Amino acid sequence: MTAATMRAQFAATATDLVRRDANAAVVLAEISRDLFADAADEAPHRVVNVGIAEQLLIGVTAGLALEGMRPIAHSITPFLVERPYEQIKLDLLLHRLPAVLVSTGASYDYSTEGWTHHGPADVAVLAALPGVRLAVPGSVSEVDAMIRAEHASPEVSYVRLSTRGHQGVPPPGAGLVRLRDGGRGTVLAVGPVLDAVLAATAGLGLGVLYATQVRPFDRAGLRSAVSSVGAGRPVVVVEPYAGAVLLADVVAALAPDPVRVVPIGVPLRVPHHYGTPEDHDRSAGLDAEGIRARLVGL
Repeated sequence: MTAATMRAQFAATATDLVRRDANAAVVLAEISRDLFADAADEAPHRVVNVGIAEQLLIGVTAGLALEGMRPIAHSITPFLVERPYEQIKLDLLLHRLPAVLVSTGASYDYSTEGWTHHGPADVAVLAALPGVRLAVPGSVSEVDAMIRAEHASPEVSYVRLSTRGHQGVPPPGAGLVRLRDGGRGTVLAVGPVLDAVLAATAGLGLGVLYATQVRPFDRAGLRSAVSSVGAGRPVVVVEPYAGAVLLADVVAALAPDPVRVVPIGVPLRVPHHYGTPEDHDRSAGLDAEGIRARLVGL
């Protein structure tokens, strides 16, 4: 799986929506403009490139939504979430407007570009805003259905595309998928970290669950899966971003039963060394070896 694959599928799906739905629109800030060249030629008033102006990206998105359209805004993770954060809050959420925000780059897929292009806090930042749907696809096969579902939602949705992903499991939709049974505990993998989790848990007697929908989260599905293991077993949540976003959901899902919840994700720190995305995974302990070491330590 490559970065272009997930992003190319998004572009193909969004282009199809523009062609089929007269209310569909795409707003760009230079990023991926070549992927939307045909759509821009066919519907120039509904495929808008605002240039390198991320606050304007969200402002135009909100304006289109105010006119009754269903816009999709797209850029690199920190450009889409962190730079126009106030516009997401005030232009979109305050006015209860529908929009889909689709990022590319995940936490550090643009690894050698430096911290300006890293965005590990994106999901945590948006989770702090009320009513934002958060989706983290883990494979290209999930992208088309996910974009279409979020496009149909009347809320603000965020879809986080990555350069990497797993080799494919049945698309989970909004719920959890049980991939492996085990009586010693449960590991919940979110999106692209699934392959690393499956390798890390091999032979450890741990159950593995898979999710792509972070908000809203399938609390009932988690409670059902964990209750089948038995009380007192740990629940480990492996997320490909920073902030332990699902920690509160997991605790709430299993309350009032006591449970040990162990979050594993991207550490909150300023990076001073750069390498490949795989190098960053190793440094963060998010590769198979790092995850397994944490699990064995439990």
